[in-house]
Amino acid sequence: MADAQHPAPDSPPHFKIRAQGDRCLSIDFGNEIDVQTGLLCLSVTQALLRAKLPGVTDIVPSYTSVALHYEPRATDDLASFHHLFAAITSLIQSGIPPVSTEVREVEIPVCYGGEHGPDLNDVAQTTGLTPEQVIALHTAPGSMVFMLGFAPGSPYIGVHDPLLALPRRDVPRTAVPAGSVAIANRQSTIYPNRLPGGWHVLGATPLKLFDMNRSPPTLLLPGDRVKFVPITLAEYERIAAEQHQGTDT
Repeated sequence: MADAQHPAPDSPPHFKIRAQGDRCLSIDFGNEIDVQTGLLCLSVTQALLRAKLPGVTDIVPSYTSVALHYEPRATDDLASFHHLFAAITSLIQSGIPPVSTEVREVEIPVCYGGEHGPDLNDVAQTTGLTPEQVIALHTAPGSMVFMLGFAPGSPYIGVHDPLLALPRRDVPRTAVPAGSVAIANRQSTIYPNRLPGGWHVLGATPLKLFDMNRSPPTLLLPGDRVKFVPITLAEYERIAAEQHQGTDT
């Protein structure tokens, strides 16, 4: 772990606020997925949490926006939105202060190809690379968890080399095994449970992404740096057995 600071920009960032029903609003910072925008979303989230705005029930960062959930006033829903709109605008325009965060680098062991990575060869053929080159691009340093979503503990990780800018599969799978590591659109995800999905599965990790007996229950958190590490099938099975034994004790 290392302590780092995400400095505030020299001038307030460009943003817009949109209503998402009567109990949520979205603070948008553009539509380009990149690390700096992701860090800005995390910094704004932390600033909003510190502000403790009345009526706010949850604040959720994503790639390019922050969702703020709130309890509308019983007498005037519109008043709640305008009150929060003004408070958020003032907070951001006054400058997001430097946010000191503990940057974690989490190693994720991955068994690529074979039974755990049924799409590795297809991805290699589509991109004109060898399977080994696909793995090298996927394990390159610089990956970051931008957000959690879709299912508890399910991370959205990026941004990978442009050669991995593949769209999702034409036909999604109805069931993807827990621990599957998959890519689409220069991003990775890791399935925390057996779930449907349309991303290209390159391999699998024996680690548990979500466990209610842990604190916190999610293995990865927004802002974490991720280091994918290739392992053999034998190593995968050993680590999986250790994980299972830890659950039983």
